[in-house]
Amino acid sequence: MKRIAAIVLALPALFCFGCGQTPAQPETKQISIVTTIFAPYDFARAIAGGLAELTMLLPPGSEAHSFEPTPRDAMKIQACDVFVYVGGESDAWVGKLLDSSANAKRSVVTLMDCVQPLEEEIGEGMQALAEENGGGEIEYDEHVWTSPKNAKRIAEKISAALCEADPANAEAYRRNTEAYLQKLSALDAEFQAIVDQAARRTIVFGDRFPFLYFTRAYGLRYAAAFPGCAAEAEASPATVVGLINKIKADRIPVVFHIELSNEKMARAIAEATGAKVMLFHACHRISAADFRAGKTYLDFMRSNAAALRAALG
Repeated sequence: MKRIAAIVLALPALFCFGCGQTPAQPETKQISIVTTIFAPYDFARAIAGGLAELTMLLPPGSEAHSFEPTPRDAMKIQACDVFVYVGGESDAWVGKLLDSSANAKRSVVTLMDCVQPLEEEIGEGMQALAEENGGGEIEYDEHVWTSPKNAKRIAEKISAALCEADPANAEAYRRNTEAYLQKLSALDAEFQAIVDQAARRTIVFGDRFPFLYFTRAYGLRYAAAFPGCAAEAEASPATVVGLINKIKADRIPVVFHIELSNEKMARAIAEATGAKVMLFHACHRISAADFRAGKTYLDFMRSNAAALRAALG
């Protein structure tokens, strides 16, 4: 937080630095969109269709929950036309930065305001961890985009912000949005069909669990090593045993891990049960290789659909 405060205090100096020293740049005709993480970046990319300048603050391959903005990030937020962030505890720094960098033309989209937020809960396999931590105050799950149903609502809000910021291209944004919403609807229908035809309704994660909105959307049960994106590095022995017993008892064929995980826990559980280890991508972070390859939210979620089909049988 000291670093955030230093950035906030330095903002005026950052914008004055170089005044009169650097040749004035020609004014761009494109609006600028800044997002904190991958999912809204990709939504904005689909809606903008090349008509806007996009920036994702979280570097590919980085840990989202320990991210701290740099002075350059602060300048980008200050100068942008549309800023999109999650709105949960992990980016609590945003509020102070926005308050200190008034920009009348900037539109702000907060993902958690686009949907009905859900309280984090203790799923199967997490009870031992909860008891160790002694409970705690209510927290809301931030991973609202993991449900395609929510992704549609978020895309609509981003589209409205782009249309307001750039009326000249509003019709193009609306066309792109309509096409994108159709793809999200098809994805939603695919997930629902998989669940409707499934032999079971429980999925197991030997990892963090950022899929509360997803499981609620499709009526799935889950067992996981950690609630949400908890910072714990190791699950308790009781939690691991509980997951192993769950997989054996219900003959669950797959244990999932999330993107950029070390997969150690999932592989240990798989070794004890014979389950297959598979990736279920939260679209929270993205590897540098996938980012360079232009992978999208739709790409990752379609792969998730195939993985879910394998897990549910």
